[in-house]
Amino acid sequence: MRSKTTDLFVEHRRSLVEYAASIVQSRSLAEDVVQEAWMRFDDAARRHLFDEPLSYLYRIVRNLALDGCRRRAREGRHVVEGADLVAAAVAEDRPSPEAEVVARSELRLVREAMLELPERTRIALEMHRFGGATLHEIADFLGLSVGLAHSLVVQGLDHCRERLVRRGSTSVSRRGKN
Repeated sequence: MRSKTTDLFVEHRRSLVEYAASIVQSRSLAEDVVQEAWMRFDDAARRHLFDEPLSYLYRIVRNLALDGCRRRAREGRHVVEGADLVAAAVAEDRPSPEAEVVARSELRLVREAMLELPERTRIALEMHRFGGATLHEIADFLGLSVGLAHSLVVQGLDHCRERLVRRGSTSVSRRGKN
């Protein structure tokens, strides 16, 4: 069995949505406003007896619609004009074609340099840089001290860096040692 407030809401729902839409300028937002207004109205009607329930329901719709407009206006002030252009530029996470060519060339040089390393040094460097292994893990795997594992990683990095610099890779020489 439906209550009188439910009957009132169902009977006037369409006009409430149109009223809210005239304020918020969006049918879907108006639907949300009316739904929220109904929940508030129904809750209040359970606790109070209203002389003019329809007027009260319209007032709730109006207040919620205006509050929503104010909130969207406040949020709009925090958006920088052209932000979608910045977001589009940031969203494109791909390097330029020139940067790709340079990176591929550097990668080829690093691979060649790593092949020139003694096996133990190469393994230590690969485990550390590509596998994310700690110096303790490298030392355990190779049966070395942690200090020697550290030295092997540093020697491997230095060798690769020297190869890149010697071959004229300007991006590496600008970055310096890592």
